[in-house]
Amino acid sequence: MFIDKAQITIKAGNGGNGCCSFRREAFIPKGGPDGGDGGNGGNVVFAAAPGEQSLQDFIFNHRFAAQNGQPGKGKDMHGRNGQDVIIKVPPGTLIRNVETGELIADIDTPDKVVTVLYGGKGGRGNRKFATSVNRAPREHEPGEKTEPVEVELELKMLADVGLVGFPNAGKSTLLSRISNANPKIAPYPFTTRHPVIGLVKMPDFSTFLVADVPGLLDGAHDNVGLGHEFLRHIERTKMLLYVLDMAGIDGRNPADDLKVLKRELELYQKGLSKRAVYVIANKMDLPESAENLKELKKKVRGLTILPVSAENDPSFEELKEKLQLALREIRRKEEQEAE
Repeated sequence: MFIDKAQITIKAGNGGNGCCSFRREAFIPKGGPDGGDGGNGGNVVFAAAPGEQSLQDFIFNHRFAAQNGQPGKGKDMHGRNGQDVIIKVPPGTLIRNVETGELIADIDTPDKVVTVLYGGKGGRGNRKFATSVNRAPREHEPGEKTEPVEVELELKMLADVGLVGFPNAGKSTLLSRISNANPKIAPYPFTTRHPVIGLVKMPDFSTFLVADVPGLLDGAHDNVGLGHEFLRHIERTKMLLYVLDMAGIDGRNPADDLKVLKRELELYQKGLSKRAVYVIANKMDLPESAENLKELKKKVRGLTILPVSAENDPSFEELKEKLQLALREIRRKEEQEAE
């Protein structure tokens, strides 16, 4: 089951209470205070889990609490600190405060670890209150208490390349040919119900991730056909590929489809359509495709058209090499901008 939104309650551990105690030993009638401090409460930590691609673990598990700090003891013994609770989420997960809407953390890399709540401090024992004037204090502090916080988890997948197209354009078949993904494939629209990420392995042992987003509809920017639920998963991609059904099944026109896809991406997020690098002219094995390709080439400017047949080409080595080179160039520019 694919879940990309969840709401959970998190709570850091309370601090342990400080101890009020006095040293009692033979021949030492006035041993003085020896109450130890309480331990600190545990923290709430979110960590990326690279193997996860869904928030389904949070369907039934809604509450996460770190361990409380232990109270201090006599003989100046400090209480043990509470253990942290580590919550593992898929890379690309946003963590927001439900009450305020504030973005608490963004798990935007596969190795990111973020502490979002800190445990309460342990209270001081009476030994800490001893002075030259007050040599037998009975004051001691309670541990600091913490409050639970409601947070919303929202997954925006992390992928290098995103496949964008209308339903039944062949995106899932293409993804299965170039990566290790095994999405459901069938000859009817909306076979893909949720985003799927595949890992592409190259001969030089480098890899990159490709995401297949469920088919978009005209009006997706207004959430038609759950457009927002799908479009947010390509916000973080470095590069987009338009996948077109060149056979024009269901009376569609590939050139018009491309125009609509560009418009929907731009209306959803300004500049998003500029991430597109290639137009994958799919289903070129069908007889109607050749004429539609001629028309498409007349209308497309600034994008490279790659005629393919996802059904018949078993490897797509040339396409994978082109994607690898394009990603390297994008990363090089990002590094230059960062410097």
